[in-house]
This record gives sequence, structure tokens and C-alpha cells, in this order.
Amino acid sequence: MIPAPFDYYAAESASHAIDLLAAHGEDAKLLAGGHSLLPMMKLRLAAPAVLIDIGRIRELAGITMQADELVIGATTRHAALAAAGLVRAQSPLLAHAASLVGDPQIRHRGTIGGSLAHADPAADLPMALVALGGSVQVAGPAGARSVPADDFFTGFFETACQPGELITAVRVPCRPGVSWGYQKFVRRSNDWAIVGVAAIAGRIALASMGATPLRARAAEQALADGASAEQAAQFAAVGTSPGEDIHADRSYREHLAKVLTARALGQQA
Repeated sequence: MIPAPFDYYAAESASHAIDLLAAHGEDAKLLAGGHSLLPMMKLRLAAPAVLIDIGRIRELAGITMQADELVIGATTRHAALAAAGLVRAQSPLLAHAASLVGDPQIRHRGTIGGSLAHADPAADLPMALVALGGSVQVAGPAGARSVPADDFFTGFFETACQPGELITAVRVPCRPGVSWGYQKFVRRSNDWAIVGVAAIAGRIALASMGATPLRARAAEQALADGASAEQAAQFAAVGTSPGEDIHADRSYREHLAKVLTARALGQQA
């Protein structure tokens, strides 16, 4: 299908993008890589009157290290994230997650900020960020603020970003040498996760087990209390609310959460 008509603006800076958002209000949407927004526009599931392109703003791209955190610009491409030596050394779980997003075309155009803003509970990067205990930097008319990943995803395709705000960067604690596990059950390699699990340093995050990426807190507590990986994994689905679709019903997703959590924790052994 063809998207509804829209006006297009290329923002020259983050502050310019914020000004454009303020000028156009709810009629405007931000465009970076476009691999989340444009398919929805083609299906008329989204019909913004204005697109504000932030994909060429240099200040929003790049990967640096500040103290004990990686700082990743919002428009950094998935492929760059997966290939960056700094990320592979300091946060290999994040690099691995980025390498699994979609297919090569999507990884070379899609951005980390776009993936987080889209907030699909089946996506790799939101789950990885929750597992890593990262945070999202946002900016808007009221200034800049930081939102912990645990609080950033508020509902199905919903985030803590307020009207007029945009994601500027992502911060991830450096974890060099820390063992981690990552499991994703899919029909095909480039599909969304039917269930996904990311585990590191006592934190376990789940994909496709609710309206947002979730912490498997009961399993985390079991680990903290001395349970084995297999024992802790039996609590992985506690407190979750997986949906049902043509790929899996609720009970099957709960089963997958336990199996994949055991495997992810086993990778850390």
C-alpha cells in the first residue's frame, strides 16, 4: 500500500528536531532508519501529517565510552553496533543482540533509538537493554533526562517519552569479561522472537512474555537464593502475561520461557 500524504522536514540538530516537534505537535513523527515507522505507514496503521528526519544529525550517532558506561547515539545503526570493537569488548551481549535484528538490510538502516522508541515487546534491543540495566537519554522542551530501561517501556508499543521528546542516546554499563546468555525461539532467523531471554549478572529479561520486555524477577530471586539454573528457570514465567497468536498460545510461551531461561543461564556456567 501507499502511505497517506505527509510533509517532510530534515532536522539539522537535536534542538531543531525538538522545535519542529513543538511546532507540529501530535501530527508529527520522527524518522531515523524508517524500518519501524514506514511499514506501519504503508499499511495505514500510522498516518502522520509530518515526518521529521533525524537520520543525518551527527550529534545523535556514534559510540563512545564515558567512565564505566557505553554511550550510544540514538541514530547508531544496528550493523554499526554489532560490528563495533568497543561494544564487542565492553558489552558483547548488546553486540550479539544487534547482530540478530531482522536481516542485513534492516541492520544497515535501522537504528537503536528507533527500535527502543517503537517498543515492540518481541524485539531484541529492548530486551537486551533491560537485561543490561541500561538507560535511555531523552530530550525535549523541558530539557534532558535519563530513564532507566526498567521504566522506559510502559505498554504495548508505548514508552516513557513525553510529547515533544526524542531519544538522544542510550547508556549501557560496561560488562567486559562478564558471562552472559542469549536465547531466542523463532520460526525463521530474521523473525520476531516467539519468546526471547537475555541473562547477565543476575538479571534476566524476557521478550514476548507481556506488553513490554519484562524482568523474570522470580527467577532472579531464586538465583540470588542459591537455586541452580534449572531450578531458577522454573520460575521464569511467574508474573508474566504472554499473548496468544498463530505462533504460540500462552501455555506454550510459558513453557518456552522456562526452557530458554535454563539455556541462557546455562551459557553463563
